Amino acid sequence: MNKKRVVVIGSGFAAISAVRELRKRSGEVEIFVIGPRAEFVFLPSLIWIPSGIRQPQELTVPLHSFLARQRAEFVEAEVTGLKDGGRTVLTDRGEIECDALLIASGGRFIKKLPGIEHAITPCEGIPAAVAIRDRLNELEGGTIAVGFGGNPNEPSAMRGGPMFEFLFGIDTLLRKQGRRDRFRLVFFNPAPEPGKRLGPKAVKGLLGEMAKRGIETHLGHKMKGFEKGRVITDGGEIPADLILFMPGMTGNAWFDNSELPRSEGGLVKADARCRVHGMERVYVAGDSGSFPGPEWMPKQAHMADLQAKAAAANLIAELEGKTPGETFRVELLCIVDSLNSGMLVARTPRRSIVLPASPLWHWAKRFFEWWYLRRIR
Repeated sequence: MNKKRVVVIGSGFAAISAVRELRKRSGEVEIFVIGPRAEFVFLPSLIWIPSGIRQPQELTVPLHSFLARQRAEFVEAEVTGLKDGGRTVLTDRGEIECDALLIASGGRFIKKLPGIEHAITPCEGIPAAVAIRDRLNELEGGTIAVGFGGNPNEPSAMRGGPMFEFLFGIDTLLRKQGRRDRFRLVFFNPAPEPGKRLGPKAVKGLLGEMAKRGIETHLGHKMKGFEKGRVITDGGEIPADLILFMPGMTGNAWFDNSELPRSEGGLVKADARCRVHGMERVYVAGDSGSFPGPEWMPKQAHMADLQAKAAAANLIAELEGKTPGETFRVELLCIVDSLNSGMLVARTPRRSIVLPASPLWHWAKRFFEWWYLRRIR
């Protein structure tokens, strides 16, 4: 009897959790992981590269050992599309057939604003964080503008938390270096209450922290674009020597070359069990998917892990002829770090918790990084 083959697309948080759960649920399935490189990058810690707390090589983990322990095979390739209802994955190295598919390939930043090449998008990866570090070292003074946007057709497809961390981290770094007085820090956002998805208490806390640190705000004005040395909104311009901007997210480009059902925001439509609508044995987890749930449901590593575990459990159940029954827990959990302190924010459908800034949360975030990477290494 031939073993069933499961293909996982991606190598981030959702993919790692999916592979681990697939193997936990079944010792028999063949697992193939497709990605451009057999490595995992711990993106939440990019915030520490500009200050030197972390070096790029500390956040990159080769996946060969992890995949060997999980008895999974890596295919180094770029996915270009799907056919046959998800039974065939198209790549730049050829076609790969499978009995079931789990999409965990992350999202894609919407780079449509004019002049966006003049801004650095931090969560694009290590090169972006290194570029921020190098630019900060070059600057003797000036204005640093930090902001984020969203996907108007997909409220959940945004990543604002890291931008607060870069903002507060840069402020802390400049103070430690004794040169904060030479810089003007400005936070900009088209929403009048940025971070509202974290909960009203968090918004108040974040804006209060900005005021305490002398960080200016430019809120509630629609983004129009960027030029070299300035941010342009319908409420005026912000002169800037360094611009950090996180756009909203949409689906991967290869989704267009597939039968995948898409949400208005361009993500893969899935149900509460992470099953892709109208497709057999095709699942999605993490930033690639559009899931039912509250508007504040986050796009973050923790949520991707929860969705990946449910998706993997249901996929194995379906392969075994059982009815998929696992749903994922909706939970926002983050520590807004500022290099030497952190604010804990937690939200569920029943409650919202914000604990004030404390060095304890900074060290908790560093411990989680160590624990997570240790499990992969």
